[in-house]
Amino acid sequence: MPSLGPVEVTLAIVVGTLAAIVYSLRVLVLMERRVSRIEMHIERLVNSLMKEEIKIERAVARKGKRR
Repeated sequence: MPSLGPVEVTLAIVVGTLAAIVYSLRVLVLMERRVSRIEMHIERLVNSLMKEEIKIERAVARKGKRR
């Protein structure tokens, strides 16, 4: 089994580092998509709560005018 020279070792380190960077970017993209999906669900929930809040405020305002 031939031993690796300094050029081969350096090349292996560079290739390994590039592979790690690519993998990390892939993980970051996947995490960003998850966070985006969570934010979208939160926004939908807030919108539905706001609609319900407006209904309640209108109902309370109507009751106040009747008295």
